[in-house]
Amino acid sequence: MLRSVVLAGGGTAGHVEPALAVADALRAADPRIRLTLLGTESGLEARLVPARGYELATVPKVPLPRKPTPSLLTVPGRLAGAVGQASATLLRVRADVVVGFGGYVSVPAYLAARRAGIPIVVHEANPLPGVANRIGARFTPFVAVSYPSTPLRGGRLVGIPLRPEILKLDRSPAAARAARISYGLDPRRPTLLVFGGSQGARRINDVISAAAREITAGGVQVLHAAGPKNADTVLAALPPDLAAPYVVRPYLDHMASAYAAADMALCRSGAMTCAELAAVGLPAAYVPLPHGNGEQRRNALPTVEAGGGLMIEDAALCAEWVFEELLPVLTSAERLAKMSAACAGTGHPDAVDVIVSMIREAGASRRRQPARHAAR
Repeated sequence: MLRSVVLAGGGTAGHVEPALAVADALRAADPRIRLTLLGTESGLEARLVPARGYELATVPKVPLPRKPTPSLLTVPGRLAGAVGQASATLLRVRADVVVGFGGYVSVPAYLAARRAGIPIVVHEANPLPGVANRIGARFTPFVAVSYPSTPLRGGRLVGIPLRPEILKLDRSPAAARAARISYGLDPRRPTLLVFGGSQGARRINDVISAAAREITAGGVQVLHAAGPKNADTVLAALPPDLAAPYVVRPYLDHMASAYAAADMALCRSGAMTCAELAAVGLPAAYVPLPHGNGEQRRNALPTVEAGGGLMIEDAALCAEWVFEELLPVLTSAERLAKMSAACAGTGHPDAVDVIVSMIREAGASRRRQPARHAAR
């Protein structure tokens, strides 16, 4: 029986939210289990983890440079310190299993667990794994991936674990009307949900506010999460006397209700966003972040190829595209229904249950083998 599990994931919602979803499932299955989340003092986890009722243990950030730089020389010393702190946490909570979700904190967690003989479970949310999970996957046969093409040895296609309020979301017409009323929207109009992550996305904000008159003239209303620093700018850019409601919020604290209110989304394509939209069957027009290694495009591609969404590159997003491509979908109940069904077919609603089973299997493997204890 599992008595203590440490879940390592910090920095971004893509690491923290899956960790919290797994923690919730473990706690629901056995309220006696001790659950500790390993993160940093400055990431989202510093706020989200205590708010969900879990203990947060911290280690310092040790970014691993992708290219040779002078800072590379300082990594071994700083990493050793982070591994030491992670080891102290594993010892203090008597961890049976360490579950890593990538990011800064997972490397010291993996190395500390390896040194102590504690089984490791790795979850990779993106099509292209980061450095942390490439390292972790070398130490364990328990590797969960979210895309069939993810190049991690022994990866088992599982999907991204999601919280119950997403998995059980009611998107019936009655629920949609109630959600729209809660946001001050018309309960019967087609509704576009616009968001760009927790801080918003300037390109999306600028284009959609410029297209607001034509969108609302077409009978479509908008729920727009512009970002805490951008809401006033979006409000100032909107023309007066729009033909349909256009609600601007700095941030949406309850995404499930926003999904319930919407017929379609216009958004970035982070791994968590794509997984949540697939789980609830909400079609989207994805605008991948133009930076990085192209992972956001890869995140959305399975849904788009299945017919559950549209994709437009950031540089190509413009008001004309909104009029010509997005608005015709939003005003066609038949097209929305087909896209919604196709989108839902790309999800993995049992991901959290499969990962919990992997954690239990990993814990059982430790009991079958003598642990290697680090010198202390």
